[in-house]
Amino acid sequence: MAIARKRQISLVDTKYYHCISRCVRRAFLCGEDCFTGKSYEHRRGWVEEKLLSLAKVFCIDVCAYAVMSNHTHLVLYVDDKKAKRLNDKAIVIRWHKLCKGTVLKQRYIQSEKLSKAELIFFNQTVKQYRERLASISWFMRLLNEDITRKANKEDNCTGLFWEGRFKSQALLDEASLAACMAYVDLNPIRARMANTPEESSHTSVQKRLESAKDGKQPKHLMRFAGMSRQHMPKGLPFELKSYLDLVELTGRCIREDKRGYIDNTHSRLLERANISADNWLKLTTHFTRVFDGAVGRPTSQEGYCEDLNRKRRANVSNCEKLLA
Repeated sequence: MAIARKRQISLVDTKYYHCISRCVRRAFLCGEDCFTGKSYEHRRGWVEEKLLSLAKVFCIDVCAYAVMSNHTHLVLYVDDKKAKRLNDKAIVIRWHKLCKGTVLKQRYIQSEKLSKAELIFFNQTVKQYRERLASISWFMRLLNEDITRKANKEDNCTGLFWEGRFKSQALLDEASLAACMAYVDLNPIRARMANTPEESSHTSVQKRLESAKDGKQPKHLMRFAGMSRQHMPKGLPFELKSYLDLVELTGRCIREDKRGYIDNTHSRLLERANISADNWLKLTTHFTRVFDGAVGRPTSQEGYCEDLNRKRRANVSNCEKLLA
C-alpha cells in the first residue's frame, strides 16, 4: 500500500528529495514512439521549460533533472526557511504567478486598506500559500498538470498523461545525494539516448557544462557551494569540478560488454562520501532498483524514521552494504 506523502517528507531530517513521474502505461508520450514512428520529442522541452520556471517561483531548488522518453527524474531541495522569511506581499505575488489571483489579493498588493474580516481571511490564505510554495506535492502537481493539458490538447483527447502519484525518495546524507544526482544525470547515457553528458539533452548536467565553459553556474539550478564547512552558504555540499569529473568518469565505466570499474584515480567527492568504486557503480546504475523509499546511512535512517513515527525501516540492508 502506498505511503502517505506526509509520512515520506521530513524537512527536519533532510531537505533533499528524489522525485520520479512516469507516463501512463509507460507509453512513449514524451519521446519517439517506436511503434507509430511519431515523434513527441518536443514535449521534453515542455517539461524542462515548465520545471525551471516553477523553480523561480517556488521556494524549491532544482539540484538535478533528466527528462526521459516516458518519465522524469528530479532531485529537489526544499528551502522552507526562505518561505518563512518572505513577507506576505512577496508570497502573494509569487503565488499569483502560478494561479489567478482574487480581487482581495489584488487590493492588498495595491496597498488598499482591508477590513478586519478581510484581514482574517487574507492571513489564512497567505499562510496556505506560504506552505504551498515549500511543498513538493504542489510543485509536482503544477508541473504535471500543465504538461497534461498541453499534451491532451495536442492529441485532441482527454484522460491521464502521468501516473496518479509521483514517487519520492528522501536523500538523507551527502553520500545518497551524490549518488542520486549522478544516477539522474547519467540516465540518458544508460538509456543510449546520448553518448556524453554534454550531448544529454534536457538534463541538468548539460546545463551545468554549458555554463561551466564560461566559468559560471546556471542561475536556474542550485549552485555547488563546495565542501561542507562550519559557515556553509546555501548550495550543494560538493565542488562543481569534482562532481562533473565524477559523472564523466562514471559514464565511461557504464558499459554492457564489460563490468565497469574506476581506476586508481578516485575523485575527491567519491573519497569524501566514503563509497567504494564497485558500490558507486551499482548506485549510479540501479539507484531506484536498489532503493525503494528513503535513502541514507543507517544513522540517518534512524532519525528520519523516528521523526515520522515509522517502525519499518526500508533499505536498511542495502544502505548498510552500499553506503556505510
